[in-house]
Amino acid sequence: MFTDASHAEWVAALLFGLALVHTFSTQLFANLAHHSKHHSGFWHLLAEVEVVFGLWAFVLIASLFLLSSPSEAIEYLESRNFTEPLFVFAIMVVAASRPILVTVQNLTLRVASLLPVSSSVGVYFLCLSLIPLLGSFVTEPAAMTLAALLLRDRYFDQALSNRLKYATLGVLLVNISIGGTLTHFAAPPVLMVAGVWQWDTPFMLSNFGWKAAVAVLINATAITWLFRRELTALKVAETSTTQVPSVVAGVHLAFLVGVIVFAHHPPMFLGLLLFFLGYTEAYKAHQDRLILREGLLVAFFLAGLVVLGGLQRWWLQPTLTGVDDTALFFLATGLTAITDNAALTYLASLVEGTSAEFKYAIVAGAVTGGGLTVIANAPNPAGLAILKDSFKDGSVGAGGLFLAALAPTAVAGSLFLLF
Repeated sequence: MFTDASHAEWVAALLFGLALVHTFSTQLFANLAHHSKHHSGFWHLLAEVEVVFGLWAFVLIASLFLLSSPSEAIEYLESRNFTEPLFVFAIMVVAASRPILVTVQNLTLRVASLLPVSSSVGVYFLCLSLIPLLGSFVTEPAAMTLAALLLRDRYFDQALSNRLKYATLGVLLVNISIGGTLTHFAAPPVLMVAGVWQWDTPFMLSNFGWKAAVAVLINATAITWLFRRELTALKVAETSTTQVPSVVAGVHLAFLVGVIVFAHHPPMFLGLLLFFLGYTEAYKAHQDRLILREGLLVAFFLAGLVVLGGLQRWWLQPTLTGVDDTALFFLATGLTAITDNAALTYLASLVEGTSAEFKYAIVAGAVTGGGLTVIANAPNPAGLAILKDSFKDGSVGAGGLFLAALAPTAVAGSLFLLF
């Protein structure tokens, strides 16, 4: 495509590295924005983690204009597949609507009432266990949106300790990443290989799903027990006081199902989204503000990752070959933290003649490492976009998130490696 592909690839790798450094520096920029008198807006822009990859993707395209030609740069941009960013935007907007959220909240409260603990403890546990596992059926981005909104409204908006906030975020991201592996269509890294390797839901459930479910329950139980006193002290409503007509809730659920069913067909799910926007305008009394801004920022982040990641194959694919299966698992877990688990498994699917052990190791490692950083798994930016305002300076520290995700990542990795 490019007249000098090696130059383009090296520039793309350099810009990808700068984007990673920028991602881990957002808290620094947030501090600068807080203390700057004249350029706070600029520093605040750089502190927005959702802007990072879109910004550096723009720099990449501008560089390709100079390295090759405008036509070749545009051709590369048009060759990228932006279905996933568009889908995440659509599912975030629909799933975060008040009727959907109230329905999920009421269901969660009913299940929590059956547990031998207080409502505040029970709902917290279900937000980190039941909802991530539901991601195998409603897709991971939808599960992330619902869990993050419930956690924000019932817990993060209160005076939680910083330690609990980071620990919760770490467990949430890890559990969402592994919780979508009960089926073959809900987790992005699984979806990338399921068709090529002929993996179906029974295969996923027997090889990945039950292990993921056990890990999710262990992680959720451990953090709930560890912070049980702080959670018990919180004053949260025992029952939902918000009511939404069943017909309105049913229509919203129908839109949600439609977007999920047509997740791989942008004209269909974007058309449904437009109809959904019209419906919410007609029934404003039963709506809160739609998270259009948050959804667009997350889509911008993922689109930037698609553009930057498209020229990383030259070093990623050779890295995945020539190592034993156990080493490949750890390699995949580590690479996921600095790339994207779906991009990683997609590149692995292009390697011919791989063994069943290779395929298992690469996917298990990819989903295990999906909670270590904001870029490790496609739904992660959605969760951070919803919860970040509850943190100091409205920014989540990359180092704090990494440390918080280490223990639940270790639990997931142990299950996938030992069983």
